[in-house]
Amino acid sequence: MTQKKTRLRVIPLGGLDEIGKNMTVLEYGNDMVVIDAGIMFPDEDHPGVDLILPDYSYIVHRKEKLRAIVITHGHEDHTGALPYLLKEVGTTVPILGTKLTLGLIAGKLEEHRIKKPKLREIRAGGHVNIGPFGFDFIPVNHSIPDGVALFIRTPVGNILHTGDFKLDQTPIDGRLTDYGAIASAGKKGVRLLMSDSTNAESVGITKSEATVGAALRDIFDSAEQRIIVASFASHIHRIQQVCDAAVAAGRKVVVTGRSMVNNTKIARQLGYLKIAEDDLLDAYSMGDLPPEKVVVLSTGSQGEPLSALARMANHDHRTVTIEAGDTVVISATPIPGNEKAVSRVINRLSRAGATIVHKGTAPVHVSGHAAAEELKLMLNLVKPECFVPIHGESRHLTAHAELAKLTGVADENIFVLATGDCLEISEDSVRIAERVESGVVYVDGLSVGDIGHLVIRDRQLLARDGVATVIVAIDRRTGQPTGTPELVTRGLSLGADDSTLMDEARARIAKTLTKTAREGATDSVVIQNAVRESLSQFMWEKTRSRPMIVPVVMEV
Repeated sequence: MTQKKTRLRVIPLGGLDEIGKNMTVLEYGNDMVVIDAGIMFPDEDHPGVDLILPDYSYIVHRKEKLRAIVITHGHEDHTGALPYLLKEVGTTVPILGTKLTLGLIAGKLEEHRIKKPKLREIRAGGHVNIGPFGFDFIPVNHSIPDGVALFIRTPVGNILHTGDFKLDQTPIDGRLTDYGAIASAGKKGVRLLMSDSTNAESVGITKSEATVGAALRDIFDSAEQRIIVASFASHIHRIQQVCDAAVAAGRKVVVTGRSMVNNTKIARQLGYLKIAEDDLLDAYSMGDLPPEKVVVLSTGSQGEPLSALARMANHDHRTVTIEAGDTVVISATPIPGNEKAVSRVINRLSRAGATIVHKGTAPVHVSGHAAAEELKLMLNLVKPECFVPIHGESRHLTAHAELAKLTGVADENIFVLATGDCLEISEDSVRIAERVESGVVYVDGLSVGDIGHLVIRDRQLLARDGVATVIVAIDRRTGQPTGTPELVTRGLSLGADDSTLMDEARARIAKTLTKTAREGATDSVVIQNAVRESLSQFMWEKTRSRPMIVPVVMEV
């Protein structure tokens, strides 16, 4: 009898058909490694939700197999789920990352009061063995320092996982993507390439981060009053350029926003952000500095309602008030879904008299992800047998698959996966196997995973159409109503003659109760359903809306 050969299972649990919550499982026999553990930020379709995590139940149910978590870089869409995952699998699992990546992770775990995590620093160019896997760490450019691609030796062939990357020829920190190591990996043979697809639809190459510095210097030289720059708190290269431009213009840098304060502190301590202590202040130390001597570095580039920039726009920031003549630089591109929130903040800042500068008016932002020509170069250097596009929405994955075809990857060897798909690799075959449990986990305050799709649907309904509460009393023996139904509405648009409409609604409810009593219904659940259906139909007929109907039946 032939013994069944062990297959390598490659399972993306996030990062496909979405921007964010990147997480991939490599599983071989009794050994499992997780690559990245990110979050996604909610949009208007997720009212009341703070964060969205990948559904990592597949990992939790097999946590005895988990040998390590390897993090490619320090952005939250690759690290943010770690505190929640560690609470499920324990803190004995080693977390591997570069110096800055681990510094940012340590700060996040401390916020969550996770004690004594096993943080294991790796160096670009280094090698680590984890069970049956051998990891080589290849330096790559991105919008945060210390990013790495992963060359992974497995019993069934080599895998190259690019992480997030671009091929910047003039990086801010002088750290180039290691083309030699990538080409060397290709010569050794790559069974599977998993590559960042975020900018697969963008033609050409992504501009260098250095181009932003020149634009910032021009803006800072011409601004006559205070300057506020909003950026991602983890975009250390961008923060460095803001600091450089501010110092060159004779301005102090004032940092505001919790994550911005924390990240700049960590980056300076670890040597990744270089600015003299005298030139960097927190918002409470700004004092009576004249406006023309200040640059405020702020969170809020995505229009987050509680961010520092949004508070400034709403005139409720504790230390910074927007004044006519101030210059606000939005040094980021809205994540898909955040466009309306960003637009609202910009409009409020404009009404306050600020001059707004954003990517549409000046080159104050460039992407940290490779465009089509860079992606083709990666494919040509690696020459993979098989290809899986990762990190992007469906259109990005599909566009990247087309690029792979152009560079010679066989059509049957390109796998555009969905979250939860399992790619099985043996010595002589690669195939898509059964799906595993996957999806999303919602974080709402202290609640993690208790919010399901039904709760989100109810919140969307409440936000769109409002709620109507009906309170009725019935005789528990006969089902007859014992009084006039009460109807309370919130968030409903009933038109000008709302009192008449409310009277008609109460009459419709009373008619329904008479009908249920005549039919001998005494079960409160039956009566609730009848009232809900009747009032819902009435509201649709009169207002073309479907508010949430909450019937309350009291038995007397």
